[in-house]
Amino acid sequence: MLSKALKELKEFASKEGLYEKKILLMFSGGKDSSLALYLLKNAGLDVSAITFIHRWSWKELLPHMLKFTVAMGVKHYLVDITESLLRNTIGKKGPICIQCKKIMLKNAYWFAKVNGFDIIAKGDNANDKVKGALLDQWRGDHRLSNIPRIGIPILRPLINYTAEEVEILADEAKIRVFRMYEYGRRRQWREGCPLQYIDKEQIIREEYFDLAYEANHEISKIARKDKVRMSVLVPSFRIMCHECNDEVLREANSALKELKRRLTTATSRKS
Repeated sequence: MLSKALKELKEFASKEGLYEKKILLMFSGGKDSSLALYLLKNAGLDVSAITFIHRWSWKELLPHMLKFTVAMGVKHYLVDITESLLRNTIGKKGPICIQCKKIMLKNAYWFAKVNGFDIIAKGDNANDKVKGALLDQWRGDHRLSNIPRIGIPILRPLINYTAEEVEILADEAKIRVFRMYEYGRRRQWREGCPLQYIDKEQIIREEYFDLAYEANHEISKIARKDKVRMSVLVPSFRIMCHECNDEVLREANSALKELKRRLTTATSRKS
């Protein structure tokens, strides 16, 4: 399946003149973007990776991401979007991911323009929301489009593959990503950053950023130890978990209780 995917990408790249283009891949370090980078690089395309980080990004992921891009032999740029994230999300209603994606895409556009890249690439697959209503506006091949219209073409090498097919391809390519053992928003692995766990209807405040990071960092330790998928929404502190038993949930609730105690103590001292 992997050799077929590479052959199809090479044929598509030749047809669209991609071998004369500089490609900037938005790289999160997850399975989708890692597979996209693998395919683009092994198809012989001129591809670099860009990763957007902020103050609340998972610190554990970065070394693994850098190790992967070094092994792939591609340039890897890191861009801090902390200030832009604060400026564009505080006071708005969640979920924060919608605003964050806009910020990252806008920053990718300007980075590409300033540094001479011709195309932005993403790891979207056929299960992502971009497939369907959004891309149906594009009459051409969905793999390369001007949707959304940001002023630079967007390449989606995985857009015709389902999440299950991406898993198969990534396994065949021997791609192993670091897991925080997050619950995610879907039943397949869907990790991101802790800010996605701010309660959906909550008006966003900076203190929730810190709370989302601290609470989910504590929870992730338990999830990794017990090999379950678990996250916690804030400020409601509602635990979400796949395959948790009563013992794991008791441990998680105990950890959150201790976190609340520490936060209360810290607030009292500041007062």
